[in-house]
Amino acid sequence: MSNSTKILNLVDTTEKHLIIGAGFVGLGMAQALKAADIPYDQVDASDNIGGNWYHGVYETAHIISSRKITQFTHFPMPDDYPDFPSAQNMLDYLNSFADHFDLRPQIELNRTISYVRPVENNLWEVTFADGEQRIYKGVVMCNGHHWRKRFPQFQGEFNGEIIHSKDYKHPDQLRGKRVLVIGGGNSACDLAAEAARVGAKSVLSMRESVWFIPKTFAGVPIADLTSWWMPQWFQRLMAYTMIRLTFGTHTDYGLSQPKHRIFDKHPTLNNEVPYYIKHGRITPKPGVSRLDGWEVEFVDGTREPFDLIVCATGFDVAYPFLPPELERVAGAVVKCYGGSFLSDYKGLYFVGWGQARGGVGSLISAYGSLFISHLQLQNQINVPMGLVFKEVGQKLPTNHLSDPQQIFQQIKLAKFLFNWLVKKAHQIDAQHPNFSNQPLPPLQSNQPVQPLVR
Repeated sequence: MSNSTKILNLVDTTEKHLIIGAGFVGLGMAQALKAADIPYDQVDASDNIGGNWYHGVYETAHIISSRKITQFTHFPMPDDYPDFPSAQNMLDYLNSFADHFDLRPQIELNRTISYVRPVENNLWEVTFADGEQRIYKGVVMCNGHHWRKRFPQFQGEFNGEIIHSKDYKHPDQLRGKRVLVIGGGNSACDLAAEAARVGAKSVLSMRESVWFIPKTFAGVPIADLTSWWMPQWFQRLMAYTMIRLTFGTHTDYGLSQPKHRIFDKHPTLNNEVPYYIKHGRITPKPGVSRLDGWEVEFVDGTREPFDLIVCATGFDVAYPFLPPELERVAGAVVKCYGGSFLSDYKGLYFVGWGQARGGVGSLISAYGSLFISHLQLQNQINVPMGLVFKEVGQKLPTNHLSDPQQIFQQIKLAKFLFNWLVKKAHQIDAQHPNFSNQPLPPLQSNQPVQPLVR
């Protein structure tokens, strides 16, 4: 690419925002920016839109929250979709969403970003893997949290195959095999149930028991039974009651009682694992102690032979294209205010990093308009919106898990108080007349680059 072309790109994009990612959250934010007439570009590292529903899930996957709360509020799913749409349903839905709101013209596919840094005049330089550079007014990061695979550390060696749950795509990978699934989340339970159907053996290894929450109760999706007025203690009581009436107790399945309260960890909505345990098709085991050839030893001293180990052990939240100074991730928590904003830099926005118990579409629909209001307010002041939130007393998050009903209440309150926030923002802005983003140096030629890999 010639220098003249690069300069043209710099000029053309300085009044735009860049959205990174064209999955569920990225598309939702793109539609919000477009509706507000905020100019933007959108890029994705994959060769198609849809995010995890395109490149990350197995063919037999279904959502765990219901259609009703997962859909965008302003774009309902088709009436013929089931209560728990499939992976293909979800991908078709996101494609329909992009077409309905005419989002495709702004989307560039197969565009991997290698570096994002603040430069002079509060602008942001974006470097692509092919060497192209552009300057943007702001960067909205919606690159998801289901792509950087987290593997456990094993002692010993295993003669069979070890994969991550993200590498699992089709039941044929399990067919006729002795399968060990490690983990207690939704993917782990789905894969253990699949192995129970098509495999020679299915063992589910959990370091500690989880709460198996039924996907429906009295024919209604569990997620649809909660309302905005329900405090979390009441939701917990409902869940405990429905679990007891549906499954009984953990001891009925040879499992220990979970050490955490319901909703203190991401919930596991699954009816099949308890069913297959009762039928002898899934054997629950504690954590893995060591690997030994074809066998796996567990912490209780028992040993089992396996052909395949599937690590459904989750993902790390990461922004590998950011300089170390801007990597604000602590565990699974991004240390930002208002869900998205830094207090020391403006123009960089973390969106979609948290994990609500369900309802991503309805949450993005509600948050999108609030985010746009904050973005428009950011244009009126010189200091970062994150500093405004900090100065009015907001605290940094300490947990990546959240109650969707609580989020809805917080968004309603934030919209109600927005005029007050505008007044405070201008007062705080007047106290910092010389604020400017601190530019950071460019990527060095010998500095390792970790592009976002699907």
